[in-house]
Amino acid sequence: MSASWKLTLPCTRAEAEAIDAADDLGIVPAPVLMTCEMTPDDPEDWQLEAFFEGKPSAAAQNAVRALVPSARRVQAKPERVPDQDWVTLSQAGLEPVQAGRFFVHTAAHAGMIPPGTRAFQIEASRAFGTGHHQTTSGCLMMLDRLKRQGVPVRNLIDIGTGTGLLAFAALHLWPSAYATASDIDPASIDVTQENAAINGVPTGANRGQITLAAAPGLQHPLLIARAPYDLVVANILAGPLIALAPQIAMALAPGGTLVLAGLLSDQATAVIAAYRRQGLMPMGRITMGDWPTLQLRKRQRYGQDRVTRLAPPMPEAPNFGSW
Repeated sequence: MSASWKLTLPCTRAEAEAIDAADDLGIVPAPVLMTCEMTPDDPEDWQLEAFFEGKPSAAAQNAVRALVPSARRVQAKPERVPDQDWVTLSQAGLEPVQAGRFFVHTAAHAGMIPPGTRAFQIEASRAFGTGHHQTTSGCLMMLDRLKRQGVPVRNLIDIGTGTGLLAFAALHLWPSAYATASDIDPASIDVTQENAAINGVPTGANRGQITLAAAPGLQHPLLIARAPYDLVVANILAGPLIALAPQIAMALAPGGTLVLAGLLSDQATAVIAAYRRQGLMPMGRITMGDWPTLQLRKRQRYGQDRVTRLAPPMPEAPNFGSW
């Protein structure tokens, strides 16, 4: 077994929050990224730790450094760490998260599940969506709210599923629904399959099961064939959310509900405007820190019986991040 290595860099809170929702770094095997606050209530004093399997190449170090521009002049070097310590450290900052009726935890906290909650064990991995970022926990709270409001769901999709957590939560709330989880990164689909097995979530093509697909947006025959969806969840970034607005709106059933996250508060106006142009109305939001989760509904008059083609490309979206 190769030794484990760690690269430690200072960063700001804004950089740390962006790292949690960052794109794949293109490093194989992917490093585990952890951020923590060094000085309470100081947004400039945070730290990034990147754990690698084996000594990282210069290119791998540069890819991690690119995530924290504020540390560009820091002369940090990777250090070797014992394998056992690396496993412990990679989980040390992942305290359990409770969002609505859901309790998200790692194996280290399996004995701490509160009664009356639906627990999901999600380990730190090469996919985004452990429940610890405010975008993911905001979506969990929004799904819980929709269920309490009595929103009916028969066919749902989680676009950009990451670890599969949001798809698992939605299927728990609407156990008789058809459920689909997709991601542009095939590695995320592998992670979702693994997490489904760990958490007893059935996969397959029937009601009460999750169907998995790797695809950019909705550009996959399976995703088109299973439309229209009466619940769409997309926790990605503002740029892709805007670019995908025609596709998502077309795939959403008339009167259907859309949950959007991954955007910052100052990006919400542009994202909402993109979906208003497609016939959707904002219905509510949950804001955690700088990260809002938006609820929208499709107007009936924009409906069609079934999606048979993808929407034409939109003009280039603002630079709010990319897939």
